[in-house]
Amino acid sequence: MRNFKVVLLAVVMLLGTGCAATGPKYTDVAASIPPLASTQGRVYFFRPDTVFGAAVTSDIHLNGKIVGRSERGSFFFVDEAPGNMTVATSTEVEKQLTFTLAAGETKYVKTSVSFGVVVGRINPELVNSAEGKAALEGLAYTGTALK
Repeated sequence: MRNFKVVLLAVVMLLGTGCAATGPKYTDVAASIPPLASTQGRVYFFRPDTVFGAAVTSDIHLNGKIVGRSERGSFFFVDEAPGNMTVATSTEVEKQLTFTLAAGETKYVKTSVSFGVVVGRINPELVNSAEGKAALEGLAYTGTALK
């Protein structure tokens, strides 16, 4: 039985290590990210490149519409009109985050995986701009094509 557990753990770890997002790194696209319009706010969504829960993903909804996916080692951004924002992720349960976005403001939403009953849960969390900016370094851009 012990050998079975060791083999199972090795298989799970092997499968999880190959699930990082692909795409150009932040340092390669930073200069191509357009300036924020004065009438809009910007929300960066990111998920650190950690092994825990690597295979767990979820669509990210912003005010009811899908804007991207929470994938290990990735980031993207969305420009929106100012107002109240609701971020929702869902695996076995839905997790929500609400905040207000002002014109000209940039917010950073970190997603992370926690234990669930059947599968991991994707948790959205608002972080300060210093943490958000630092976290983007080394992550893969998974958003829409940049000009």
